[in-house]
Amino acid sequence: MIRVAVVDDQPMVRAGLAMLLNAEEDITVVAQAADGQEALTRVRAERPDVVLMDVRMPGTDGIEATHAIVDEGLTAQNGQPIRVIILTTYHVDEAVNAALRAGASGFLLKNAAPAEIVNAIHAVAAGKAFLGPDVTRRLIEEFATRPERHIPTPAQTAQLTRREREVLILVAQGMSNAEVAAQLFISEATVRTHLARVMTKLEVREKSQAVALAYQTGLVQPSPPRPRPSQ
Repeated sequence: MIRVAVVDDQPMVRAGLAMLLNAEEDITVVAQAADGQEALTRVRAERPDVVLMDVRMPGTDGIEATHAIVDEGLTAQNGQPIRVIILTTYHVDEAVNAALRAGASGFLLKNAAPAEIVNAIHAVAAGKAFLGPDVTRRLIEEFATRPERHIPTPAQTAQLTRREREVLILVAQGMSNAEVAAQLFISEATVRTHLARVMTKLEVREKSQAVALAYQTGLVQPSPPRPRPSQ
């Protein structure tokens, strides 16, 4: 059973997410909170596997709360790190950028389809970053190409082996570990090993952060934006 905390300052949003998730056979909502400070209190007490975290809330916001969860090394009841999924609107700005730099495992649009929300929770609970589907990858590309205060030095990126670069590039392009393994004719375990080494060399905690750095350092070029439909 995947234990989830839902954090949002809008009661209807919290109630809707809780109802949706509790309908799943393998997910249960163990805590709800209206702001970051309340979230930290509930997360420390309940130790959920995954936190759905709104970015903008009164008082302690989602960025500060995510920082605290990651920096304190809070763990779920199974001993694994508590994973954070950022809830956001379509607009991607510095707030979302900062939350992912803080160590969130991915982010999700508030108007996402129910199946997408469930898939995101399953992915991060398994220790993966939630980087798809296409609209979410485009959001990551958008914030990842903005100037960063912390970008790996040339010496750090030079440490990556040819295979580590290949794995990072394919993951940044939106492939799952299984798809990368099939593309490179290696096992998923080997893909995970390469990603772990990449994160160590780039000094990041999450795969989503490594993906962002792949764009920021030019290893991967973002796709051109799709034309907006005429009004």
